[in-house]
Amino acid sequence: MMDITEIEEQSALDKIKKGERLDDRGLEDFRDVEVETGVAKKAEGSAEVRLGDTKVIVGVKFGMGEPFPDTPDEGMLMVNAELGPMASPNFESGPPGKDATELARVVDRGIRESEALPLKELCVEEGEKVWKVMVDIHILDYDGNLMDASALGAAKALIEAEIPEYEDGEVKREKTKEFPVNKVPVACTVVKVGDKYILDPSLIEEKIADGMVTVTWTEDELCSLQKRGNGGFTKDELLDIFEIARKKTDGLRKIIE
Repeated sequence: MMDITEIEEQSALDKIKKGERLDDRGLEDFRDVEVETGVAKKAEGSAEVRLGDTKVIVGVKFGMGEPFPDTPDEGMLMVNAELGPMASPNFESGPPGKDATELARVVDRGIRESEALPLKELCVEEGEKVWKVMVDIHILDYDGNLMDASALGAAKALIEAEIPEYEDGEVKREKTKEFPVNKVPVACTVVKVGDKYILDPSLIEEKIADGMVTVTWTEDELCSLQKRGNGGFTKDELLDIFEIARKKTDGLRKIIE
């Protein structure tokens, strides 16, 4: 992604003030959403999500391990995000930075707080052996709205996943069964620019945002939110944002179900 000029930022700002956008979308319109499954052959479940020029791949792997001491009868969820320089010159190689860490945490929180995964059913031997559910997010191209694309990819990869059988003390990857997903958490990021709200922000629109809130909904419940940026939100603004996100996630959920 090329560097964004001040002229481009000002043009986007002027458009939004008039209720318009550079790419002629409505303020609450998403770019075209494309989802493809089975893109990572060595994963137990995988999905590629494209939002315009933003592209992410999410893979799900299962492994056996010891449970956390405070949850000896529950499986483990581990979410990792990788933002490499091939996706954007703003990303660097090496250990996950703060942006990758925040992205992983938002996706993790949405899955965990929604109780999408039956963690107790993933216990094999209490205090000794439980299934680990590892969700890996790889950013291929970055043009804004990584949160929504990554959360959507994670949800679809989990829906598509098949968990290996565990027999005679061994993980049998050649034998699989459907992985149960209780709920489908879907995220929607609402961006505030002046007195306007926009959805599915492009990279330019993220640059000019006063503040952003990523809201994750299940079919019937708000389960997590994450605020970014310096701008504040009133209680009434947040209530409006929650309702906007609820309606939009209903539509996004239909795409992956």
